[in-house]
Amino acid sequence: MSFKGEQHPGVKTPTADTQGFRLNHTMLRVKDPEKALAFYTRVFGMQVLRRLDFEELGFSLYFLAKLDEGDAVPENEGERTVWTFSQRGLLELTHNWGTETQEDFTYHDGNAQPQGFGHICFSVPDLEAAEAWFDANDVTFVKRSDQGKMKDVVFVKDVDGYWIEVVQADRLAALGA
Repeated sequence: MSFKGEQHPGVKTPTADTQGFRLNHTMLRVKDPEKALAFYTRVFGMQVLRRLDFEELGFSLYFLAKLDEGDAVPENEGERTVWTFSQRGLLELTHNWGTETQEDFTYHDGNAQPQGFGHICFSVPDLEAAEAWFDANDVTFVKRSDQGKMKDVVFVKDVDGYWIEVVQADRLAALGA
């Protein structure tokens, strides 16, 4: 691999100490796991790789991925846990038990004030087909691909109000130019 990354102020050359490090997952807290799992498995085609329950702490973790055909996921739970934590680009949904029954309970989506966390992103092969799929599945749009200053970028919301950016990679060559 010859690409060494773009150089900008603050960028440091990685050392051998970080060899093998990889981003494994991003975590979102969800109010109702049944609704959140229905959304991510139905709308984005993800699969649950592993559920981990922490009874003494009152929460569960659900690790989801968009698997490719031929991905060899271990059947054995222990082996699958190790495999899950060695992957790239997973989504962890964290459910603190009892939030699903609290009528007015919500998590901060990061986009309301004060802003913080912004969004997660999915790449799709056909942006128009994805938009039609979202419409057919009653997904809430923040922004469609023909709206705003950034064309060819879609933002939708999940059931907890988190923003999801949706892009078609081959349309983004001139992005930021």
